[in-house]
Amino acid sequence: MTAQPSAPPPAKLRKRIALVAHDARKADLIAWIGANIEALDGHAFWATGTTGQKVRAAHPGLDITPLKSGPLGGDQQIGAMIAEGRIDLLVFFVDPMTAQPHDVDVKALTRLATLYNIPMACNEATADMIVSSAHFASGYAPRAASFTDYETRKL
Repeated sequence: MTAQPSAPPPAKLRKRIALVAHDARKADLIAWIGANIEALDGHAFWATGTTGQKVRAAHPGLDITPLKSGPLGGDQQIGAMIAEGRIDLLVFFVDPMTAQPHDVDVKALTRLATLYNIPMACNEATADMIVSSAHFASGYAPRAASFTDYETRKL
């Protein structure tokens, strides 16, 4: 009995990925992208200001749309994109050792990613797990968040 050839893997679907990195972690994000360039190539990226500029300079072949700098509203732009269903993954390399002047924006972005069930990586280990997952290369879509109870509550 001969083995049947396996079905080809599902077509690589284009993910919409937001990139954010605190100043002390920008080089780490760029290095992580370089180490995972094969998995990331072909996807669409949005990045906060300086992060987007640095990533574009280091990896000019990636489709990167820079937004405003985080403290100038870039975090909120990404948060709005998450709320509108236009982001599939948030990679946010956080610097846990430095106080951030726009910490409330960072918390709001984290809250929205959690609320809308968007995968979020805050470090290389988590980001590695996400891009190496079979879900990353497939048509996987997280379950949509339901706010029916909240939206229909009596005021």
